[in-house]
Order: sequence, then structure tokens, then C-alpha cells
Amino acid sequence: MKKIYYFWIFLMCTTILSGCLGSAAKNKTPISQTGFAFDTVITITLYDNTNTAVLDHCLALCEQYESLFSATLEDSEVWQINHAGGQPTAVSYDTASLIQAARYYCAQTQGILDLTLRPVAEEWQISEQMKQAASTTDYEFYIPSDKTLSDLLKHVNYKNVRITDEAGTEMNYDTALSNDTKYFVSLADDQSAIDLGFIAKGYVADHLKAYLLSEGVTSGIISLGGNILLIGSKPNGAPFNVGIQKPFGAVSEVITTLQKSETSVVSSGCYERYFVLDDIKKDKTIYHHIFDATTGYPVQNDLLSVTILSDSSLEGDALSTYCYILGLERGLAYIQSLETVDAVFVTKDYEVIPSYTVSK
Repeated sequence: MKKIYYFWIFLMCTTILSGCLGSAAKNKTPISQTGFAFDTVITITLYDNTNTAVLDHCLALCEQYESLFSATLEDSEVWQINHAGGQPTAVSYDTASLIQAARYYCAQTQGILDLTLRPVAEEWQISEQMKQAASTTDYEFYIPSDKTLSDLLKHVNYKNVRITDEAGTEMNYDTALSNDTKYFVSLADDQSAIDLGFIAKGYVADHLKAYLLSEGVTSGIISLGGNILLIGSKPNGAPFNVGIQKPFGAVSEVITTLQKSETSVVSSGCYERYFVLDDIKKDKTIYHHIFDATTGYPVQNDLLSVTILSDSSLEGDALSTYCYILGLERGLAYIQSLETVDAVFVTKDYEVIPSYTVSK
């Protein structure tokens, strides 16, 4: 009989530390609203706007985007694509744009990121197994066989995803899409399936920020689980204090703190959704939700988390997953090759390694 340890952690990878506004902002009362979408807690906080209708609209937008992008919500546009038997599915401009962005990053990473990994993720059922373990005594976790994963990986290929316009013209992965055109998405392999979880929250955060800016907001925080998007700075002009979650630590326990303004801060790691087996061989492998597209197994390397600092939350979402998969050495080299993106890596030894020089 295997001895099973299970873990259920629901937390934000990054957090805004309490008391961050400072004395200069004491006369300003922030407004905030919290909801739930994309399997995570959503919190929108405004420091220079008292119109609660703006917050209501932000949460409504999150619900709208989830109804388009969710791979599990029946009748979402992504669900329809996955259940269309390979036939073209009419989609909204937002869904076409997000899938196009996902295709772009898949191509740029040469398939290390792959939006068609859903068959593999569905086989592992990481979140579902965690829920079962939380409610079932002596629950034994399921580990797919090499053969099962090998068979599923035959249907994992981002090139299977096609976007066409109403004339049937196929869009290349880097073709700019138009809001005035009708688009259709199809899968060349009818056993493929897409999942936009590695990039969807970034897309939503960026669009929430655009809406808030249109409403005159100049100081605010958008929090979508591991995605933090800062609008401007504190009302007193100082940067926000953003804490990076300590992997496997207590909720809101941070491993380091950043002072940032007008920045996207996105974290990915192996500690968000995972379980561990401890059998006779003392196998303490962490089985988590970030998969290797070449093996079908959860990525195993020297990292616990990666946090990306960038202008775009969508970019941060994609690159945090990509750099986590690459591991410390290759991930660090990649980030240092970019001019407008920084990163903070946390190793399995809990060493915090920024891609930039920290002034003393």
C-alpha cells in the first residue's frame, strides 16, 4: 500500500502587501470588489475613483471572458471548438485574438508552450484528483502510463489549430486580426483540444486595465490570482509593494518584496496545483499542472517559481510558464536577452535570483 500525501493550496502567487499606501494617502479611501472566475479569486482595487459601477463592470467583463475562454465551461467558445469534431467554429473577435496570441507564443517557443496540451491535462486531472483526495480517506492518486501519455501526445501540436476568416483564408500565427471580420477556428486533428489557461488571465487583465484607463483610473490594482497588474502608482506617487508568494508557504507568506509602478507581475510555479506521492521508493516527485509537451509529465527541474515583470500581463503569463519550463539557466539567459522584461526565479533551495542587478 502506498502512503499518500495530498495538498490543496489555493492562494495568490503574488500579493499586494497591506499598509502599502502610506500616510500621504490616508485621506483617500480606496474601493475594492472581489469575485471568482477562471478558478481563482479576482480583486479589483481603485485608489482614485469612487464609482462602484466601474468595479461591477470589471467583474462582468471577467464573467464574459470566462464564458468565451473556459475549456471546462460547457458551451463556451473554446468548449465548442473542442467538441466540433474538427469542423470550423464561429468565434468572437476576443476568442480569435486570444487563440492567435497563444499560437504566436507556441511558435516563438517552438512548441515548448502548446495550447493543445488539454488531452494530457485531462488525463492527469490534477485539480480533480486534489479535490478527491481532500474528501476521500486513503485516496490513491492516478499516474498515467508512459504508453497513455505517448498516445495522447500524438494529438498535441499547436499547428493543428487553424483560424480562418469568412472567406476561408487562413490566418498565419502572426497575422493581425480585425474586429470587423468574422473568424472561425478549427482543429486539423479532431482528437486535439485547446486550453488557454496559460495565457487567458493575462489577456483579461490587460483588457481590464484598458477599460479602467478609459474610465479615468490612474491608480489601481488588478489581481487575478497569480497575475497582478498595477495601474500607475500609489496616490502619493510612491510605488506599490508587491510580495512574491513563498512556494509551499502559508497563504500570503512572501519570499521577497518588489517596489513597482505601472507594471505587470505574473508568477507561475509547481506549488499552485499539485500532489506528491511518498511510496516505498521514497518518490517525492511533485506532480503539478505545468506539463512538458515532449513527455506529457509535469516539468521537473531546479525551480519552484518564476515571476515575470513586464508591461503586458499577457506576455507575463506566457513567459512565466515558458521560463519555468526552461529551468533556471536557460530561463535566465532568455530573459536577459530581452530588453523590456525582467524576472525573479525561486529555486528548489529557496534562493531568490533576479534577472537584473539589485542595488544595495
